[in-house]
Amino acid sequence: MPIATPEVYNEMLDRAKAGKFAYPAINVTSTQTLHAALRGFAEAESDGIIQVSTGGAEFLGGQYSKDMVSGAVALAEFAHVVAKKYPVNIALHTDHCPKDKLDGFVRPLIALSQERVAAGQNPLFQSHMWDGSAEKLDDNLAIAKELLAEAVKAKIILEVEITPTGGEEDGVSHEINDELYTSVADVEKTAEALGLGENGRYLLAASFGNVHGVYKPGNVVLRPELLRDLQDGLAASSGKADPFDFVFHGGSGSTEEEIRVALGNGVVKMNLDTDTQYAFTRPIVDHAFRNYDGVLKVDGEVGNKKVYDPRSWGKLAEAGMAARVTKACADLRATGTKLK
Repeated sequence: MPIATPEVYNEMLDRAKAGKFAYPAINVTSTQTLHAALRGFAEAESDGIIQVSTGGAEFLGGQYSKDMVSGAVALAEFAHVVAKKYPVNIALHTDHCPKDKLDGFVRPLIALSQERVAAGQNPLFQSHMWDGSAEKLDDNLAIAKELLAEAVKAKIILEVEITPTGGEEDGVSHEINDELYTSVADVEKTAEALGLGENGRYLLAASFGNVHGVYKPGNVVLRPELLRDLQDGLAASSGKADPFDFVFHGGSGSTEEEIRVALGNGVVKMNLDTDTQYAFTRPIVDHAFRNYDGVLKVDGEVGNKKVYDPRSWGKLAEAGMAARVTKACADLRATGTKLK
């Protein structure tokens, strides 16, 4: 199927919200990890979201110029071609973008999609994220309001992060402390600034103890039940049941119960990066250990081209990451939910 149109993406999110499941949002940094994510979704018979961060886009832009916009555009154009061979709907998204990178990443990408839409085409990406969690909430929401208005012109959905997620991702870091919990007052301000859909659709990355990266059980206290308090707090004043489409950041390492509660409280998208990075790299390491004297020219020998050929270990890496994506679909109850 082709990359999801704006109409299909909205339908995907509506179905997830109504069915209390969520789409894994898989970070990719290459055409190979893109194929791994596509394969995982296809094998799970689940639609999905594939995303690129500022660091991932810079890597895709090549180490000579490290241009984030060209890297993101190249990946998206490639995805528009190859996704047609996979029997699922895929939305393309850009991940965390802080204030100092907006002009070099999200704003040019939105402008590009505006040009495409004005010419009768679909946007290049289906959604973009503004990460204003390092800013004061009022400043964060002022920028979010401006970006949402521009996103609407491009038929794009905006994702906003209003309060900090702990840990570090692509240079944006926050301490792990009691501030990692969004309050009802925070979402009331958000609704006042952005509306509840009438000014454009947005996804909300609220904080309920989330932490990016790897952590052992017990080191992080997730409170996904907090999302119910946020939904109900706004429902009382707005008259809309479950007004928010939530995003679960820092999803790697979460328990089945934590995921179940989050899904019941309006999470429609859960980001995965750490777990899929490991699932991609682990088979490569295994291959190198098993074929040590083949991948290296040891003691003046010639090695074994068949085992140092990037295709030999690349196929294993793709399969490993695809399997992790398929598992994520099962964890989020998305298996078998693809749009026909």
